[in-house]
Amino acid sequence: MDITMLLVDDEAIDLEWMRVRIEKGGYPGLHIAGTAKSGFTALAVMEQERIDIIVSDIRMPIMSGMEFARKAKEINPDVHLVFISGHKDFDYAKEAIQLNAVDYLLKPVDDGELARTVAGLCAKIREERRSRSTATEALPYVQRELLLRWFREAAPGPGEERLQAFLAPYLEQGAFVALLEADDWERHAKEKTVDERRELLTEVEAFLRGFVKDADLGHLMNGFDNRFVLLALGEAGKEAQLGEMIRSFGQAFPLTITAGAGATAHTREALHESYRQAEAALSIKWVLGKNRVIRDAAPWRPVKAAEDAGRFIDEMMQAMLDYDLVKIDDCLINLFQLKSGPLSKSEAYDRIIRITSKLHSDLQRMGESLYELLNWGAHRPDILFEFETMQDIVSWLRRRFFELSELLFMKRRKQDRRLIVEMMDYVEERLEHKVTLKDVAARFDFSPNYLGHLFKVETGMAFSDYLNEVRMKRACTLLGDPRLKVYEIADRIGYKNIIYFNRMFKQMLGMTPGEYRKKNNI
Repeated sequence: MDITMLLVDDEAIDLEWMRVRIEKGGYPGLHIAGTAKSGFTALAVMEQERIDIIVSDIRMPIMSGMEFARKAKEINPDVHLVFISGHKDFDYAKEAIQLNAVDYLLKPVDDGELARTVAGLCAKIREERRSRSTATEALPYVQRELLLRWFREAAPGPGEERLQAFLAPYLEQGAFVALLEADDWERHAKEKTVDERRELLTEVEAFLRGFVKDADLGHLMNGFDNRFVLLALGEAGKEAQLGEMIRSFGQAFPLTITAGAGATAHTREALHESYRQAEAALSIKWVLGKNRVIRDAAPWRPVKAAEDAGRFIDEMMQAMLDYDLVKIDDCLINLFQLKSGPLSKSEAYDRIIRITSKLHSDLQRMGESLYELLNWGAHRPDILFEFETMQDIVSWLRRRFFELSELLFMKRRKQDRRLIVEMMDYVEERLEHKVTLKDVAARFDFSPNYLGHLFKVETGMAFSDYLNEVRMKRACTLLGDPRLKVYEIADRIGYKNIIYFNRMFKQMLGMTPGEYRKKNNI
């Protein structure tokens, strides 16, 4: 793993000259990660990449080198500081010592002095890495088991002497606990054989161990319930490396991992609490989502479920019937309180059962079955109880309820079209009578207003216009028989008044019945 260096100086010429001198120095494994003309820019670089060595001018405008160094230490307490100054000022040197600077160089920096400083730092960093690696690899199986059990104790004692000896270098530098969990493990593994599951878990463990070792993160242990426990060296700046681990894992496997991280500790009591914090953080995956690093679960305490769930379920049912997908989504958000606060997992599952039971009951009264429409086997959508995040549950319900709404809409459209066809057949059969919308509505047991609206939606024309059009078409057919008198034809299509029939015929065809016969040589 490369040693990374960041150069900071507000003088562009000095900055470039320092970069060239170091790059030409031929230091094996040393990589200049970036240069910065201000402390603000340098801090931004540190947020994106781990830096091992900082070489910084002390006097810079706005943010001095000392101020920058303090903030840099907050991001990465393990970073090694080298200050450069053109001022022989003891106060600067004294402050640099307080910040644990490894060297203090005066401008113009002598080539030999610069080379000794950089080479010495590189050697020191490699030795620190070897020491940490040796310490982590030295923990035998028995001690790992002791450490895991110690973490899980409700009120831990000091631990055995050999455990205290192992933890000592971690606590001296500062360490925190991170719990790593493969997301949706049961769903991914349920179709696999026992051997295939074991092989996948072995591959996951090998990947994580390799990443932890290469990134010098700390010590990884196979924990409980398919979780891995990472005893991470350093402060919270390691979180960026945890994020990189999660991204790399997602590229290598068909599943993701989530990490819950605790606070940095320097005592055994605080380290044990860090484990508890990591557990709490990982449990909040239910609310915050997976494939990420989660810290501080305190702001995400579950809230009591709202009492107006029934109203939202009723509104969602109506939205499904209206094929209003936006309203369905709004109701789901309100039902699971995605905006107002997280429900506990048990309350969310209770809500799922209440929603599906109510929808099924409402659909049964309409002659439908929720489970048959959505093909939910054995009347139990078990998959809902396999999801590990509330967002996964809501996303799944959203897709299925959108599907349900479309199915209901299409079924209703087919039923409506069939009803319109039956209405038209009824009109054709009773054309010699005075047929009205009220008569048709009574025949099919609907209100005239609803049936008139439905007819207009499905056919694009008013029922009265359709009725007149059918009558005139029948009149034209009957006018083709010269044996029939015009008044007989009018009577056959439901017109008892011959004058009104003539007026309607001319209004629709632009000629009288007699003119129609003359034009068609009848």
